[in-house]
Amino acid sequence: MCLNVPDPLDSLIATLTSLLDARHAELLEPLFLGTLLAHGRRTATSWFRAGDFTEAFRRGYTLLGTLGRKYLDAFASILFGRLRQTIDPGRFWLFGIDDTPTQRYGPYVEGAGIHHNPTPGPTHQPYVYGHVWVTLDWIVRHPECHTLALPLQGDLYIRRVDLPKIDPDRRPEFHTKLESAVAQIHWLAERLCGTDKPIWVVVDGAYAKRPVLEAARRDGVVLIGRLAHNAALWDLPPVVPAGQRRRGRPRKYGTQRLSLAKRAGHAQGWQEVECFQYQKPVTKRVKTFLATWRPAGGVIGS
Repeated sequence: MCLNVPDPLDSLIATLTSLLDARHAELLEPLFLGTLLAHGRRTATSWFRAGDFTEAFRRGYTLLGTLGRKYLDAFASILFGRLRQTIDPGRFWLFGIDDTPTQRYGPYVEGAGIHHNPTPGPTHQPYVYGHVWVTLDWIVRHPECHTLALPLQGDLYIRRVDLPKIDPDRRPEFHTKLESAVAQIHWLAERLCGTDKPIWVVVDGAYAKRPVLEAARRDGVVLIGRLAHNAALWDLPPVVPAGQRRRGRPRKYGTQRLSLAKRAGHAQGWQEVECFQYQKPVTKRVKTFLATWRPAGGVIGS
């Protein structure tokens, strides 16, 4: 493939190539460009075709396997480091973690299984057969393309019942989606160690669970998620003057149970905020308050 690659991209490819064995290094540039130029389904075959090395497709599969086993974390760190040099995060770092299913089928597709379909569509298909990826994305604002999610990491989630279908010599260990999210938050905190800006991670309600919340608190990350309508919220613990404190650890949780439905039904406390949703500005009515929640280990903002 003969292309005039922009200097920043050419420098990035040269840095990534320097990590590889000489037997695989020459294929990295066409593979990298093929992933950018490919159309249609995001498969390795389409990458090889766009990268113009279909005759060397077996070496291409070997390169992909090598990247996944040995160099994926190093590549992600280098790519994130380059992006940090060119993109201003603003007042805070904003990231998102969610799982994304992709339909996959065929006799040689490993790790695929039956998963819940988040977008049933008009056919109301409740399940989808394929892969599920737990992805970590950097959410940025582009002056022309508006809000973009730049993928930094993707961990393949394989159900425990599907693992025996993979040959033992390449069978991965079982990891839940929550464990993958915990590892991604820790990876992110290590890469941003020493930053003077807060780190925000937005997750779906399925990830607002104790393991992820504890990991975010340990790494100093602000986790933003969705509470269940029946979440067991409590008020703030009473403030005890210093001279009247008793022996033992101070209370972490309040004594009065809070109801989200009653809070939402009360007419007072609502305010309007300007948001950017689906590529256009909108006005939302919100109500905020502090509460304590045991899965979070203390005070949260709702």
